[in-house]
Amino acid sequence: MTHDAVKHRALITGCAMGATLMQALDSTIANVALPYMQGSLSTTSDEITWVLTSYVIAAAIMTAPVGWMANRFGRKNLFVVCLAGFTAASMLCGAAQSLQQMVLFRLLQGVFGAALVPLSQATMLDIYPIERRAAAMAIWGIGVMVGPILGPTLGGYLTEYYNWRWVFYVNLPFGLLAILGLLAFMPKEDADATLRFDWTGFAVLALGLGAFQLMLDRGQDQDWFSSREIITEATLAALGFYLFIVHLFTAEQPFLPPRIFRDRNFVAGVAMMFLVGMVLLATSALLAPYLQNLANYPVDTTGLVMAPRGIGTMVAMILAGRLGTRIDQRKLMAIGLLALTWSLYDMSLWTPDVSEQRLITTIVVQGFGMGITFNPLAVISFATLAPELRGDGTALLSLFRNIGAAIGISVTSFSLARFTQVSHADLAAHVTPFNDLLRHPLVGHFLDPATAAGASLLDVAINRQAAIIAYCDDYRLMMVASLTALLLLPLMHRGRRAAPAGRKHAAMD
Repeated sequence: MTHDAVKHRALITGCAMGATLMQALDSTIANVALPYMQGSLSTTSDEITWVLTSYVIAAAIMTAPVGWMANRFGRKNLFVVCLAGFTAASMLCGAAQSLQQMVLFRLLQGVFGAALVPLSQATMLDIYPIERRAAAMAIWGIGVMVGPILGPTLGGYLTEYYNWRWVFYVNLPFGLLAILGLLAFMPKEDADATLRFDWTGFAVLALGLGAFQLMLDRGQDQDWFSSREIITEATLAALGFYLFIVHLFTAEQPFLPPRIFRDRNFVAGVAMMFLVGMVLLATSALLAPYLQNLANYPVDTTGLVMAPRGIGTMVAMILAGRLGTRIDQRKLMAIGLLALTWSLYDMSLWTPDVSEQRLITTIVVQGFGMGITFNPLAVISFATLAPELRGDGTALLSLFRNIGAAIGISVTSFSLARFTQVSHADLAAHVTPFNDLLRHPLVGHFLDPATAAGASLLDVAINRQAAIIAYCDDYRLMMVASLTALLLLPLMHRGRRAAPAGRKHAAMD
């Protein structure tokens, strides 16, 4: 199929965008509704987190074989089935009456939802010629990047003014429209019925991903490697990944083609996507509690203050789409990573009384940096990759973005707790009879450590200051991750230049 033969390109784009936005929103939209689900389903705070964990684990496991399934059953057939399954599972989640039902339906939602983002990206890459690919990835990237950012805001609104069940019911109209659009307008590709599934490779990869995700999700609650459960999960994850790598390079027909890792652009792009994924959700996960617990922002105000980050991302996506054919994509990524690094550096200097103007400016720059990095990254990763490998490539890119996000959230949560403990101990060491501040008559009257009330107030003040320092340290940690991504740019090369407008592209695909 040539690019020029594609009809109804705009309608296919709209359907692919709808699928992408649904999946991206559902990765975070349920977070704010958990306390309401907990009461409605009569569960504990530990049990209700399985609503999130079950979805993430299922999506992680089922992302890797998307390329094989698209080749075996046909991309259009797989896309429609997964979209229908995801929509149906969303309705079942909204109607769930017990925790067991909710976890089962969220597992199904993750299984069907795993393919939506890589399939939509592969579809966009196929229906647009190379000189319009930057603009296409800008449109597609808005859903991927803005969805997780706006998810908590939309979820909070639906839960507050309607019911937590509408967090899932909202998918129905978008899902139906996307399904009908794909059935009517998406070109059908031939399926290869001769392909055989590599069950061994899938099984060991599923073991590694599932155990690794469980370790990350439960590590903080179980005190990490002091827990037998976490040690077991880490061992199983390491074993699964080791067996998968050995199998990948020794099996006759693994479900991931080894030659995909010979493309330098793609491998560097996967590594950078992993690092960008670490920062993408971790910054939101840190910023919301910082504003609510330390800066005393109300919940609704927190959502409004964080919304401009999505605006910065959308502006950057559109700008990157327009500049993609004129400027080297690597230069755009460098600008984005530097903007992201600056925003994280500025956040590491914040105190809870930071002005709203500075706060909003910083997070807008952060959203802009992520957007203008993500768009050219999605383009250059596939610039030199063979067209028949795009299905596997988009699946791997989504998989590493999700793994990066999971590791980023886990590491920042763990380091925040650890940094708080260390800073608390350092600050408490200065609480001595020789401290001039505590010897001041006015301060000593309220914060006298010799009295129960004074010791309690002093501990609250130390905890607050320790938390502020810990957040600053966490932002510096993410700043290092964004700087590390800059080192990958020299490994990439520009690839094919965009062809002049009007030129035929049959030879490329």
